[in-house]
Amino acid sequence: MNNEITGAEIVVRCLAEEGVEHVFGYPGGAVLYIYDAIFNQDKFQHILVRHEQAAVHAADAYSRSSNKVGVALVTSGPGVTNAVTGLATAYMDSIPMVIITGQVPSHAIGQDAFQECDTVGITRPCVKHNFLVKDVKDLALTMKKAFYIASTGRPGPVLVDIPKDISMHKAVFEYPKELEMRSYKPVDKGHSGQIRKAVQLLLSAERPMIYTGGGVILANAAPELNKLVDRLGFPCTNTLMGLGAYRFSSDKFVGMPGMHGTYEANMAMQHSDVLIAIGARFDDRVIGDPKHFASHPRKIIHIDIDPSSISKRVKVDIPIVGNVKDVLQELLAQLDAADAASQKPNAAALSHWWTQINEWRERDCLKYSTSRELIKPQSVIQKVWEVTKGDAFITSDVGQHQMWAAQYYGFDKPRRWINSGGLGTMGVGLPYAMGVQMANPGATVACITGEASIQMCIQELATCKQYHLTPKIILLNNRFLGMVRQWQQIDYGSRYSESYMDSLPDFTMLAESYGHVGMKIENPADVDGALREAFGMKDRLVFMNFITDQTENVWPMVKAGKGLTEMLLGSEDL
Repeated sequence: MNNEITGAEIVVRCLAEEGVEHVFGYPGGAVLYIYDAIFNQDKFQHILVRHEQAAVHAADAYSRSSNKVGVALVTSGPGVTNAVTGLATAYMDSIPMVIITGQVPSHAIGQDAFQECDTVGITRPCVKHNFLVKDVKDLALTMKKAFYIASTGRPGPVLVDIPKDISMHKAVFEYPKELEMRSYKPVDKGHSGQIRKAVQLLLSAERPMIYTGGGVILANAAPELNKLVDRLGFPCTNTLMGLGAYRFSSDKFVGMPGMHGTYEANMAMQHSDVLIAIGARFDDRVIGDPKHFASHPRKIIHIDIDPSSISKRVKVDIPIVGNVKDVLQELLAQLDAADAASQKPNAAALSHWWTQINEWRERDCLKYSTSRELIKPQSVIQKVWEVTKGDAFITSDVGQHQMWAAQYYGFDKPRRWINSGGLGTMGVGLPYAMGVQMANPGATVACITGEASIQMCIQELATCKQYHLTPKIILLNNRFLGMVRQWQQIDYGSRYSESYMDSLPDFTMLAESYGHVGMKIENPADVDGALREAFGMKDRLVFMNFITDQTENVWPMVKAGKGLTEMLLGSEDL
Protein backbone atom coordinates (compact mmCIF):
# COMPACT_ATOMS: atom_id res chain seq x y z
CA MET A 1 0.00 0.00 0.00
CA ASN A 2 1.27 3.48 -0.89
CA ASN A 3 0.49 4.96 2.53
CA GLU A 4 2.63 2.46 4.39
CA ILE A 5 6.06 3.55 5.68
CA THR A 6 8.95 1.67 7.25
CA GLY A 7 9.40 1.14 10.96
CA ALA A 8 12.43 3.45 10.82
CA GLU A 9 10.30 6.19 9.26
CA ILE A 10 7.63 5.55 11.91
CA VAL A 11 10.23 6.14 14.67
CA VAL A 12 11.21 9.45 13.08
CA ARG A 13 7.57 10.51 12.62
CA CYS A 14 6.81 9.62 16.28
CA LEU A 15 9.67 11.80 17.48
CA ALA A 16 8.41 14.67 15.33
CA GLU A 17 4.86 14.20 16.70
CA GLU A 18 6.28 14.48 20.24
CA GLY A 19 7.96 17.76 19.36
CA VAL A 20 11.45 16.36 19.84
CA GLU A 21 14.10 18.84 18.69
CA HIS A 22 17.34 17.03 19.55
CA VAL A 23 18.36 13.36 19.65
CA PHE A 24 21.73 12.31 21.08
CA GLY A 25 23.14 9.12 19.62
CA TYR A 26 25.73 6.93 17.97
CA PRO A 27 25.02 4.75 14.91
CA GLY A 28 25.62 1.03 14.45
CA GLY A 29 24.40 -1.86 12.32
CA ALA A 30 21.11 -2.53 14.11
CA VAL A 31 19.92 1.08 13.83
CA LEU A 32 21.11 1.96 10.32
CA TYR A 33 17.57 2.00 8.89
CA ILE A 34 16.63 4.52 11.59
CA TYR A 35 19.71 6.62 10.82
CA ASP A 36 18.81 6.52 7.15
CA ALA A 37 15.37 7.87 8.02
CA ILE A 38 16.97 10.58 10.17
CA PHE A 39 19.07 11.62 7.16
CA ASN A 40 15.85 12.20 5.19
CA GLN A 41 14.06 14.41 7.74
CA ASP A 42 14.42 17.95 9.09
CA LYS A 43 12.19 17.99 12.16
CA PHE A 44 14.94 17.39 14.72
CA GLN A 45 18.71 17.56 14.96
CA HIS A 46 20.82 14.52 15.72
CA ILE A 47 23.88 15.11 17.93
CA LEU A 48 26.69 12.63 17.27
CA VAL A 49 28.46 11.90 20.56
CA ARG A 50 31.73 9.97 20.86
CA HIS A 51 30.48 7.29 23.29
CA GLU A 52 27.01 5.93 23.99
CA GLN A 53 27.29 6.70 27.71
CA ALA A 54 27.62 10.38 26.81
CA ALA A 55 24.51 10.20 24.58
CA VAL A 56 22.34 9.17 27.51
CA HIS A 57 24.02 11.63 29.92
CA ALA A 58 23.50 14.49 27.45
CA ALA A 59 19.84 13.54 26.91
CA ASP A 60 19.47 13.34 30.71
CA ALA A 61 20.82 16.88 31.25
CA TYR A 62 18.77 18.14 28.30
CA SER A 63 15.70 16.99 30.23
CA ARG A 64 16.84 18.22 33.65
CA SER A 65 17.49 21.73 32.37
CA SER A 66 14.44 22.13 30.14
CA ASN A 67 11.51 20.04 31.44
CA LYS A 68 11.43 18.20 28.09
CA VAL A 69 11.80 14.46 27.56
CA GLY A 70 15.40 13.71 26.62
CA VAL A 71 15.93 11.28 23.73
CA ALA A 72 18.91 9.02 22.99
CA LEU A 73 19.48 6.49 20.21
CA VAL A 74 22.07 3.69 20.36
CA THR A 75 22.75 0.43 18.60
CA SER A 76 22.51 -3.14 19.90
CA GLY A 77 25.01 -5.05 22.06
CA PRO A 78 27.84 -2.79 23.21
CA GLY A 79 25.78 0.27 22.27
CA VAL A 80 23.24 -0.78 24.88
CA THR A 81 25.72 -1.88 27.53
CA ASN A 82 27.64 1.40 27.13
CA ALA A 83 24.37 3.23 27.72
CA VAL A 84 23.46 1.40 30.94
CA THR A 85 25.41 3.78 33.22
CA GLY A 86 23.48 6.70 31.76
CA LEU A 87 20.20 4.86 32.23
CA ALA A 88 20.94 4.02 35.86
CA THR A 89 22.00 7.62 36.52
CA ALA A 90 18.73 8.99 35.14
CA TYR A 91 16.65 6.31 36.85
CA MET A 92 18.05 7.10 40.29
CA ASP A 93 17.23 10.79 39.84
CA SER A 94 13.80 10.23 38.21
CA ILE A 95 14.61 11.94 34.90
CA PRO A 96 12.10 11.60 32.02
CA MET A 97 13.82 10.14 28.97
CA VAL A 98 13.13 7.83 26.03
CA ILE A 99 16.01 5.65 24.88
CA ILE A 100 15.70 3.89 21.52
CA THR A 101 17.95 0.88 21.10
CA GLY A 102 18.61 -1.28 18.09
CA GLN A 103 18.33 -5.05 18.38
CA VAL A 104 19.42 -7.91 16.13
CA PRO A 105 16.71 -9.15 13.71
CA SER A 106 13.76 -10.89 15.38
CA HIS A 107 14.67 -14.35 14.03
CA ALA A 108 18.22 -14.02 15.47
CA ILE A 109 17.19 -13.08 19.02
CA GLY A 110 18.51 -15.72 21.40
CA GLN A 111 20.94 -17.12 18.82
CA ASP A 112 24.02 -15.26 20.14
CA ALA A 113 24.03 -13.15 17.02
CA PHE A 114 26.68 -10.51 16.35
CA GLN A 115 26.22 -7.56 18.72
CA GLU A 116 23.30 -9.21 20.51
CA CYS A 117 22.50 -8.75 24.18
CA ASP A 118 19.35 -9.17 26.25
CA THR A 119 18.52 -5.47 26.32
CA VAL A 120 15.19 -5.86 28.13
CA GLY A 121 16.76 -8.10 30.77
CA ILE A 122 19.89 -6.02 31.28
CA THR A 123 18.05 -2.69 31.57
CA ARG A 124 14.98 -3.81 33.51
CA PRO A 125 16.40 -2.82 36.95
CA CYS A 126 17.44 0.68 35.82
CA VAL A 127 14.50 1.94 33.74
CA LYS A 128 10.96 2.88 34.65
CA HIS A 129 9.75 0.55 31.90
CA ASN A 130 11.04 -1.08 28.73
CA PHE A 131 9.56 -2.54 25.55
CA LEU A 132 10.70 -5.03 22.92
CA VAL A 133 8.77 -4.27 19.71
CA LYS A 134 7.79 -7.51 17.95
CA ASP A 135 5.48 -6.15 15.23
CA VAL A 136 5.91 -2.97 13.22
CA LYS A 137 2.17 -2.31 13.62
CA ASP A 138 2.76 -1.83 17.37
CA LEU A 139 5.66 0.57 16.97
CA ALA A 140 3.85 3.92 16.95
CA LEU A 141 1.66 3.04 19.93
CA THR A 142 4.71 1.79 21.81
CA MET A 143 6.53 5.07 21.20
CA LYS A 144 3.50 6.99 22.45
CA LYS A 145 3.40 4.84 25.58
CA ALA A 146 7.13 5.39 26.14
CA PHE A 147 6.82 9.19 26.15
CA TYR A 148 3.69 9.03 28.31
CA ILE A 149 5.19 6.73 30.92
CA ALA A 150 8.49 8.63 31.00
CA SER A 151 6.89 12.00 31.67
CA THR A 152 3.98 11.21 34.02
CA GLY A 153 3.78 10.07 37.62
CA ARG A 154 7.26 9.73 39.06
CA PRO A 155 9.28 10.36 35.88
CA GLY A 156 12.01 8.08 34.63
CA PRO A 157 13.78 6.65 31.60
CA VAL A 158 11.81 4.33 29.29
CA LEU A 159 13.56 2.12 26.74
CA VAL A 160 12.21 0.94 23.37
CA ASP A 161 14.16 -1.97 21.85
CA ILE A 162 13.62 -2.29 18.08
CA PRO A 163 14.88 -5.33 16.14
CA LYS A 164 16.48 -4.44 12.82
CA ASP A 165 13.79 -6.18 10.74
CA ILE A 166 11.04 -4.22 12.52
CA SER A 167 12.72 -0.98 11.43
CA MET A 168 12.65 -2.30 7.84
CA HIS A 169 9.06 -3.65 7.77
CA LYS A 170 6.21 -1.39 6.69
CA ALA A 171 2.93 -0.33 8.29
CA VAL A 172 0.37 2.47 8.13
CA PHE A 173 1.42 5.33 10.42
CA GLU A 174 -1.17 6.28 13.02
CA TYR A 175 -0.12 8.24 16.10
CA PRO A 176 -2.68 8.52 18.91
CA LYS A 177 -3.34 12.02 20.23
CA GLU A 178 -4.43 10.78 23.66
CA LEU A 179 -3.49 7.69 25.58
CA GLU A 180 -5.07 5.78 28.44
CA MET A 181 -3.41 2.73 29.93
CA ARG A 182 -5.47 0.46 32.14
CA SER A 183 -2.44 -0.74 34.10
CA TYR A 184 -0.84 2.68 34.61
CA LYS A 185 -2.81 5.51 36.21
CA PRO A 186 -0.63 7.90 38.23
CA VAL A 187 -2.37 10.10 40.80
CA ASP A 188 -1.96 13.87 40.52
CA LYS A 189 -4.35 15.35 43.07
CA GLY A 190 -3.62 14.86 46.75
CA HIS A 191 -6.27 13.77 49.26
CA SER A 192 -8.03 16.93 50.50
CA GLY A 193 -8.60 15.50 53.96
CA GLN A 194 -4.90 14.69 54.35
CA ILE A 195 -3.94 18.16 53.12
CA ARG A 196 -6.33 19.67 55.67
CA LYS A 197 -4.65 17.66 58.44
CA ALA A 198 -1.26 18.86 57.19
CA VAL A 199 -2.36 22.50 57.32
CA GLN A 200 -3.57 22.14 60.91
CA LEU A 201 -0.33 20.44 61.94
CA LEU A 202 1.80 23.13 60.28
CA LEU A 203 -0.15 25.93 61.97
CA SER A 204 0.28 24.28 65.36
CA ALA A 205 4.05 23.74 64.97
CA GLU A 206 6.50 25.39 67.34
CA ARG A 207 9.69 24.22 65.60
CA PRO A 208 8.63 23.67 61.97
CA MET A 209 10.95 22.66 59.13
CA ILE A 210 10.35 22.48 55.37
CA TYR A 211 12.53 19.81 53.73
CA THR A 212 12.41 19.64 49.93
CA GLY A 213 14.01 17.49 47.25
CA GLY A 214 14.27 16.99 43.52
CA GLY A 215 10.56 16.21 43.25
CA VAL A 216 9.79 19.92 43.60
CA ILE A 217 11.94 20.71 40.57
CA LEU A 218 10.65 17.78 38.52
CA ALA A 219 7.07 18.97 39.18
CA ASN A 220 7.91 22.59 38.28
CA ALA A 221 6.62 23.51 41.74
CA ALA A 222 9.31 26.05 42.69
CA PRO A 223 6.88 29.03 42.48
CA GLU A 224 4.46 27.29 44.86
CA LEU A 225 7.26 26.30 47.23
CA ASN A 226 8.64 29.85 47.37
CA LYS A 227 5.15 31.16 48.05
CA LEU A 228 4.60 28.59 50.82
CA VAL A 229 7.91 29.27 52.61
CA ASP A 230 7.54 33.07 52.37
CA ARG A 231 3.99 32.91 53.61
CA LEU A 232 4.64 30.67 56.61
CA GLY A 233 8.04 32.13 57.46
CA PHE A 234 9.40 28.66 58.21
CA PRO A 235 13.01 27.57 57.65
CA CYS A 236 13.59 25.64 54.43
CA THR A 237 16.31 23.25 53.32
CA ASN A 238 16.86 21.89 49.79
CA THR A 239 18.62 18.58 49.20
CA LEU A 240 21.43 18.20 46.67
CA MET A 241 18.82 17.37 44.01
CA GLY A 242 16.52 20.18 45.11
CA LEU A 243 18.93 23.13 45.09
CA GLY A 244 17.31 26.16 43.51
CA ALA A 245 13.76 25.03 44.25
CA TYR A 246 13.69 27.53 47.12
CA ARG A 247 15.96 30.51 46.50
CA PHE A 248 19.40 30.57 48.11
CA SER A 249 19.26 34.36 48.62
CA SER A 250 16.37 34.20 51.14
CA ASP A 251 17.14 34.33 54.86
CA LYS A 252 14.60 31.48 55.22
CA PHE A 253 17.01 29.16 53.38
CA VAL A 254 19.25 27.34 55.87
CA GLY A 255 21.40 25.51 53.32
CA MET A 256 21.60 21.93 52.16
CA PRO A 257 21.00 19.08 54.64
CA GLY A 258 22.80 15.79 55.06
CA MET A 259 26.28 14.34 54.80
CA HIS A 260 27.85 17.62 53.60
CA GLY A 261 24.98 19.89 54.59
CA THR A 262 25.16 22.94 56.83
CA TYR A 263 25.25 22.72 60.61
CA GLU A 264 22.06 24.78 60.89
CA ALA A 265 20.13 22.68 58.34
CA ASN A 266 21.02 19.40 60.03
CA MET A 267 20.34 20.67 63.55
CA ALA A 268 16.99 22.14 62.47
CA MET A 269 16.01 18.89 60.70
CA GLN A 270 16.80 16.88 63.82
CA HIS A 271 15.24 19.20 66.42
CA SER A 272 12.06 20.19 64.56
CA ASP A 273 8.69 19.21 66.02
CA VAL A 274 6.87 19.26 62.64
CA LEU A 275 8.73 18.33 59.47
CA ILE A 276 7.13 18.59 56.05
CA ALA A 277 8.99 16.63 53.35
CA ILE A 278 8.12 17.73 49.82
CA GLY A 279 9.37 15.66 46.88
CA ALA A 280 12.18 14.18 48.97
CA ARG A 281 12.86 10.61 50.05
CA PHE A 282 14.80 10.65 53.37
CA ASP A 283 17.75 8.93 51.68
CA ASP A 284 20.89 7.84 53.51
CA ARG A 285 22.94 10.88 52.43
CA VAL A 286 20.31 13.23 53.90
CA ILE A 287 19.27 11.76 57.26
CA GLY A 288 22.14 9.39 57.98
CA ASP A 289 21.17 6.63 60.40
CA PRO A 290 17.34 6.30 60.51
CA LYS A 291 17.48 5.15 64.16
CA HIS A 292 19.35 8.30 65.15
CA PHE A 293 16.89 10.39 63.13
CA ALA A 294 13.96 8.72 64.93
CA SER A 295 15.50 9.42 68.35
CA HIS A 296 13.85 12.87 68.41
CA PRO A 297 10.08 12.43 68.15
CA ARG A 298 8.43 14.71 65.61
CA LYS A 299 5.37 14.74 63.39
CA ILE A 300 6.16 14.21 59.70
CA ILE A 301 4.12 15.21 56.65
CA HIS A 302 5.34 13.61 53.41
CA ILE A 303 4.22 14.74 49.95
CA ASP A 304 5.37 12.57 47.02
CA ILE A 305 4.04 11.40 43.66
CA ASP A 306 5.38 7.90 44.35
CA PRO A 307 3.52 6.04 47.12
CA SER A 308 6.38 3.55 47.43
CA SER A 309 8.69 6.35 48.63
CA ILE A 310 6.46 7.23 51.58
CA SER A 311 7.41 5.58 54.90
CA LYS A 312 10.11 3.63 53.05
CA ARG A 313 12.97 4.71 55.34
CA VAL A 314 11.19 6.90 57.89
CA LYS A 315 7.67 6.37 59.26
CA VAL A 316 5.48 9.39 58.54
CA ASP A 317 2.29 10.66 60.17
CA ILE A 318 0.49 12.36 57.30
CA PRO A 319 1.21 10.79 53.86
CA ILE A 320 -0.01 12.74 50.84
CA VAL A 321 0.32 11.02 47.46
CA GLY A 322 0.10 13.38 44.51
CA ASN A 323 1.90 15.67 42.12
CA VAL A 324 3.87 18.16 44.22
CA LYS A 325 2.63 21.19 42.26
CA ASP A 326 -1.04 20.18 42.58
CA VAL A 327 -0.69 19.35 46.28
CA LEU A 328 1.08 22.63 47.09
CA GLN A 329 -1.56 24.61 45.22
CA GLU A 330 -4.29 23.03 47.34
CA LEU A 331 -2.20 23.44 50.49
CA LEU A 332 -1.88 27.15 49.76
CA ALA A 333 -5.63 27.41 49.09
CA GLN A 334 -6.39 25.73 52.42
CA LEU A 335 -3.96 28.08 54.16
CA ASP A 336 -6.00 30.95 52.67
CA ALA A 337 -9.13 29.45 54.21
CA ALA A 338 -7.39 29.00 57.57
CA ASP A 339 -6.14 32.59 57.42
CA ALA A 340 -9.67 33.81 56.78
CA ALA A 341 -10.70 31.94 59.93
CA SER A 342 -7.85 33.69 61.83
CA GLN A 343 -5.77 30.52 62.14
CA LYS A 344 -2.12 31.54 61.89
CA PRO A 345 1.29 30.08 62.78
CA ASN A 346 2.46 30.46 66.39
CA ALA A 347 4.45 33.69 66.02
CA ALA A 348 6.07 33.63 69.48
CA ALA A 349 7.24 30.03 69.15
CA LEU A 350 8.48 30.66 65.59
CA SER A 351 10.50 33.68 66.76
CA HIS A 352 12.14 31.56 69.47
CA TRP A 353 12.87 28.83 66.88
CA TRP A 354 14.56 31.33 64.55
CA THR A 355 16.68 32.58 67.46
CA GLN A 356 17.91 29.03 67.93
CA ILE A 357 18.56 28.54 64.20
CA ASN A 358 20.51 31.80 64.02
CA GLU A 359 22.67 30.64 66.93
CA TRP A 360 23.48 27.51 64.92
CA ARG A 361 24.22 29.70 61.90
CA GLU A 362 26.84 31.58 63.92
CA ARG A 363 29.03 28.48 63.81
CA ASP A 364 29.76 29.56 60.20
CA CYS A 365 30.23 25.94 59.19
CA LEU A 366 31.29 26.74 55.61
CA LYS A 367 34.21 28.96 56.54
CA TYR A 368 37.63 27.94 55.23
CA SER A 369 41.19 29.24 55.52
CA THR A 370 42.52 31.42 52.71
CA SER A 371 45.99 31.40 51.21
CA ARG A 372 48.18 33.65 49.09
CA GLU A 373 50.18 30.71 47.76
CA LEU A 374 47.57 27.99 47.11
CA ILE A 375 44.27 28.22 45.23
CA LYS A 376 41.43 27.17 47.49
CA PRO A 377 38.77 25.25 45.53
CA GLN A 378 35.94 26.85 47.53
CA SER A 379 37.14 30.32 46.49
CA VAL A 380 37.05 29.32 42.80
CA ILE A 381 33.37 28.35 43.11
CA GLN A 382 32.58 31.61 44.88
CA LYS A 383 34.33 33.54 42.11
CA VAL A 384 32.39 31.62 39.46
CA TRP A 385 29.18 32.67 41.24
CA GLU A 386 30.37 36.27 41.31
CA VAL A 387 31.46 36.37 37.66
CA THR A 388 28.26 34.71 36.40
CA LYS A 389 26.09 36.77 38.79
CA GLY A 390 24.64 33.51 40.11
CA ASP A 391 22.72 32.99 36.86
CA ALA A 392 24.64 30.23 35.08
CA PHE A 393 23.68 26.62 34.45
CA ILE A 394 26.17 24.65 36.54
CA THR A 395 26.87 21.03 35.71
CA SER A 396 29.17 18.98 37.89
CA ASP A 397 30.90 15.67 38.00
CA VAL A 398 31.03 13.68 41.23
CA GLY A 399 33.39 14.15 44.16
CA GLN A 400 34.68 16.95 46.34
CA HIS A 401 34.21 19.52 43.56
CA GLN A 402 30.52 18.56 43.35
CA MET A 403 29.98 19.22 47.05
CA TRP A 404 31.86 22.51 46.94
CA ALA A 405 29.74 23.60 43.97
CA ALA A 406 26.59 22.69 45.90
CA GLN A 407 27.78 24.55 49.00
CA TYR A 408 29.28 27.70 47.51
CA TYR A 409 27.35 28.44 44.30
CA GLY A 410 24.03 29.91 45.43
CA PHE A 411 21.13 28.80 43.25
CA ASP A 412 18.11 31.10 43.11
CA LYS A 413 16.38 29.28 40.24
CA PRO A 414 15.38 25.66 39.62
CA ARG A 415 16.92 23.52 36.84
CA ARG A 416 20.22 25.43 37.02
CA TRP A 417 22.11 22.79 39.04
CA ILE A 418 22.68 19.63 36.99
CA ASN A 419 24.44 16.78 38.77
CA SER A 420 24.22 13.05 39.45
CA GLY A 421 22.70 12.74 42.91
CA GLY A 422 21.43 9.22 43.46
CA LEU A 423 23.98 7.16 41.52
CA GLY A 424 26.94 9.50 41.92
CA THR A 425 28.28 8.96 38.41
CA MET A 426 31.74 10.28 37.57
CA GLY A 427 32.11 11.51 33.99
CA VAL A 428 28.71 13.18 33.63
CA GLY A 429 29.88 16.80 33.81
CA LEU A 430 30.95 17.40 30.21
CA PRO A 431 28.09 15.51 28.48
CA TYR A 432 25.70 17.20 30.94
CA ALA A 433 27.06 20.58 29.80
CA MET A 434 26.45 19.56 26.17
CA GLY A 435 22.85 18.58 26.87
CA VAL A 436 22.19 21.76 28.83
CA GLN A 437 23.57 23.97 26.08
CA MET A 438 21.57 22.21 23.36
CA ALA A 439 18.41 22.76 25.43
CA ASN A 440 19.30 26.36 26.38
CA PRO A 441 21.15 27.98 23.46
CA GLY A 442 22.82 31.25 24.42
CA ALA A 443 22.83 30.47 28.14
CA THR A 444 25.98 30.58 30.25
CA VAL A 445 27.00 26.99 31.05
CA ALA A 446 29.84 25.98 33.37
CA CYS A 447 31.06 22.47 34.14
CA ILE A 448 32.67 22.04 37.57
CA THR A 449 34.88 18.96 37.46
CA GLY A 450 37.94 17.18 38.79
CA GLU A 451 40.97 15.80 36.98
CA ALA A 452 39.72 12.23 37.51
CA SER A 453 36.08 12.77 36.51
CA ILE A 454 36.79 14.81 33.39
CA GLN A 455 38.89 12.03 31.87
CA MET A 456 35.98 9.57 31.95
CA CYS A 457 34.15 11.32 29.08
CA ILE A 458 36.81 13.71 27.84
CA GLN A 459 36.34 12.49 24.26
CA GLU A 460 33.18 14.64 24.17
CA LEU A 461 35.40 17.67 23.63
CA ALA A 462 35.20 16.53 19.99
CA THR A 463 31.39 16.66 20.08
CA CYS A 464 31.57 20.18 21.51
CA LYS A 465 33.85 21.21 18.66
CA GLN A 466 31.59 19.69 15.99
CA TYR A 467 28.42 21.37 17.28
CA HIS A 468 30.00 24.66 18.40
CA LEU A 469 29.15 24.07 22.06
CA THR A 470 30.94 26.49 24.36
CA PRO A 471 30.67 25.53 28.03
CA LYS A 472 33.36 26.78 30.39
CA ILE A 473 35.13 23.84 32.05
CA ILE A 474 36.38 24.60 35.56
CA LEU A 475 38.76 21.85 36.58
CA LEU A 476 39.60 21.88 40.30
CA ASN A 477 42.82 19.90 39.98
CA ASN A 478 44.14 18.49 43.27
CA ARG A 479 45.95 15.50 41.70
CA PHE A 480 43.87 13.10 43.80
CA LEU A 481 40.60 11.22 43.69
CA GLY A 482 39.61 13.91 46.17
CA MET A 483 36.64 12.40 47.95
CA VAL A 484 38.30 8.98 48.10
CA ARG A 485 41.43 10.62 49.56
CA GLN A 486 39.27 12.42 52.15
CA TRP A 487 37.67 9.18 53.29
CA GLN A 488 41.06 7.46 53.35
CA GLN A 489 42.43 10.25 55.54
CA ILE A 490 39.49 10.11 57.97
CA ASP A 491 38.63 6.39 58.08
CA TYR A 492 41.67 4.51 56.77
CA GLY A 493 44.62 5.98 58.67
CA SER A 494 45.73 8.22 55.76
CA ARG A 495 46.61 5.19 53.67
CA TYR A 496 46.07 6.66 50.22
CA SER A 497 45.57 3.46 48.28
CA GLU A 498 45.28 4.12 44.52
CA SER A 499 43.81 7.60 44.99
CA TYR A 500 46.71 9.69 43.66
CA MET A 501 46.49 10.74 40.01
CA ASP A 502 50.09 10.13 38.99
CA SER A 503 50.07 10.63 35.22
CA LEU A 504 47.94 13.58 34.21
CA PRO A 505 47.92 15.04 30.70
CA ASP A 506 48.73 18.65 29.96
CA PHE A 507 45.08 19.74 29.98
CA THR A 508 45.87 23.04 28.25
CA MET A 509 47.47 21.30 25.28
CA LEU A 510 44.78 18.61 25.30
CA ALA A 511 42.00 21.20 25.08
CA GLU A 512 43.85 23.02 22.32
CA SER A 513 44.35 19.78 20.38
CA TYR A 514 40.56 19.45 20.26
CA GLY A 515 40.33 23.02 18.93
CA HIS A 516 39.38 24.74 22.18
CA VAL A 517 41.01 27.32 24.47
CA GLY A 518 43.14 25.99 27.34
CA MET A 519 44.28 27.81 30.47
CA LYS A 520 46.36 26.80 33.48
CA ILE A 521 45.92 28.83 36.66
CA GLU A 522 48.28 28.29 39.60
CA ASN A 523 48.27 31.60 41.50
CA PRO A 524 45.28 32.68 43.66
CA ALA A 525 45.75 36.25 42.40
CA ASP A 526 45.01 35.10 38.85
CA VAL A 527 41.69 33.31 39.54
CA ASP A 528 39.37 36.29 39.08
CA GLY A 529 41.01 37.53 35.90
CA ALA A 530 41.11 34.08 34.31
CA LEU A 531 37.42 33.47 34.99
CA ARG A 532 36.40 36.87 33.62
CA GLU A 533 38.49 36.33 30.50
CA ALA A 534 37.06 32.83 29.97
CA PHE A 535 33.41 33.77 30.47
CA GLY A 536 33.99 36.76 28.19
CA MET A 537 34.77 34.35 25.32
CA LYS A 538 31.14 33.62 24.51
CA ASP A 539 31.88 31.69 21.32
CA ARG A 540 34.64 29.39 22.61
CA LEU A 541 34.86 26.39 24.91
CA VAL A 542 37.45 27.34 27.54
CA PHE A 543 39.12 24.61 29.59
CA MET A 544 40.47 26.11 32.85
CA ASN A 545 42.89 23.95 34.83
CA PHE A 546 43.01 25.37 38.37
CA ILE A 547 45.86 23.82 40.39
CA THR A 548 44.29 23.71 43.86
CA ASP A 549 45.32 22.94 47.43
CA GLN A 550 45.61 19.14 47.71
CA THR A 551 44.81 19.07 51.43
CA GLU A 552 41.37 20.68 51.35
CA ASN A 553 38.45 18.55 52.57
CA VAL A 554 34.69 19.02 52.30
CA TRP A 555 33.23 20.15 55.63
CA PRO A 556 30.86 19.67 57.40
CA MET A 557 30.79 15.89 57.08
CA VAL A 558 28.55 13.20 58.58
CA LYS A 559 30.40 9.90 58.38
CA ALA A 560 28.55 6.90 56.93
CA GLY A 561 26.38 5.20 59.54
CA LYS A 562 26.39 8.21 61.86
CA GLY A 563 23.44 10.38 62.85
CA LEU A 564 22.47 13.67 61.24
CA THR A 565 23.81 15.82 64.09
CA GLU A 566 27.06 13.86 64.53
CA MET A 567 28.90 16.24 62.24
CA LEU A 568 32.60 16.79 61.77
CA LEU A 569 33.01 20.53 61.19
CA GLY A 570 36.69 20.44 60.30
CA SER A 571 39.99 18.65 60.72
CA GLU A 572 40.03 19.69 64.37
CA ASP A 573 37.16 17.21 64.95
CA LEU A 574 39.14 14.23 63.68
